[in-house]
Amino acid sequence: MENSKVLEQVIETIHYAVAHAPFYRKHFSKNSLEHLNWEGFRALPFTTKEDLSQNNRDFLCVPPAQVAEYVTTSGTSGKPVTIYLTKKDLVRLAKNEKESFELTGAKAGDLFQLMTTIDKQFMAGLAYYLGVQELNAGMIRIGPGVPALQWNSILENKPTILIAVPSFLVNLIDYAKQNGIDVNQTSVRSAICIGEPIREDDLSENVLAKRIHADWNIELFSTYASTEMGAAFTECTAHQGGHLNEDLIYLEVLDDEGNEVAHGEKGEIVVSTLNTEGTPLIRYKTGDVARIYRETCSCGRTSPRVGPILGRKNQMIKFKGTTIFPPSIYEIFDSRSEITCYKIEVAKDYLGHDTITILLENRIEHSPVMFKIIEDCKAKLRVVPHFVFLETDYLRSQVFKNHMRKPEKIVFK
Repeated sequence: MENSKVLEQVIETIHYAVAHAPFYRKHFSKNSLEHLNWEGFRALPFTTKEDLSQNNRDFLCVPPAQVAEYVTTSGTSGKPVTIYLTKKDLVRLAKNEKESFELTGAKAGDLFQLMTTIDKQFMAGLAYYLGVQELNAGMIRIGPGVPALQWNSILENKPTILIAVPSFLVNLIDYAKQNGIDVNQTSVRSAICIGEPIREDDLSENVLAKRIHADWNIELFSTYASTEMGAAFTECTAHQGGHLNEDLIYLEVLDDEGNEVAHGEKGEIVVSTLNTEGTPLIRYKTGDVARIYRETCSCGRTSPRVGPILGRKNQMIKFKGTTIFPPSIYEIFDSRSEITCYKIEVAKDYLGHDTITILLENRIEHSPVMFKIIEDCKAKLRVVPHFVFLETDYLRSQVFKNHMRKPEKIVFK
């Protein structure tokens, strides 16, 4: 990755951003941008989520009349921010998604069923749509939720690939069981999973993926993406991490001191976007922690790969002296078929300490599985959170909200 062509792309992006974005003109004012090399690049200050949130409009590099799409972040890790896309950026977005789909074996003539929103300024839904068109494939835009409608479309239109949040696939399986649908006798061969991890730290399937595969023999593909980078890291059929699209992103994976981590080690994902026109970002700290894999993939591709997100720096929970990342809590509840819905609430007590409350279905409260959940919390988290039990339909409405793009499995109050 450390070659002159990549350096030229990075330098071109930096000079473009400084020339057109008020934020970067000020941000790099004390840095020499003449005769930049890799050492000089790594001396440049980072761009943070706070920078983007507090100076959002100052990242815009084109006149407003040239903005073709206004997309926003989901706000799951802070205040939503706007990313401005030109027509050229939409072409870039389509290229990314087409090439991501091809990594999974998708091809012209496939039929995708989109189970995520394409409205509400959501970049992912837009990207999927553009990528499918670029692939010369078909798309059924059902949107999130409504298992009955999803199954009606699957049975009638026969899509080959689903795009969905993994936990919703569990809901689809439950609906199929209740309504006499054999999930393994349908046209669906694979699902591209977004919003939730389906891999463990060692790249094996996590409990959520195993729960899906216990009933549904479809191939699951993990993805990692963000609105800010306008690109995705997607698994190939080897399932050994999400491949970097080197034409669109310059990737750094850094330790707490800002040094590149070695192959197989974990660090924070830092990206510089390439070939972006509306909102370029330089050395943008995502806050996401993952492992980097630099050796050639068994599929033959040489591009670096990232593993599942192990945690977000701003979502680290300190509870009763124990450090916990949300995925550790998800694993306990995703692994149990008796649980179809749950929500985690993290708040501060009057002393400023983190508290964790788990919202569960009221049918779980006095069942044998509750004892097992408590034992799992003691063994895997070393602490037991507070539990609140709610009526199932009400709890589902708090997790799968109509105005939300993804299930709200956790909220920081």
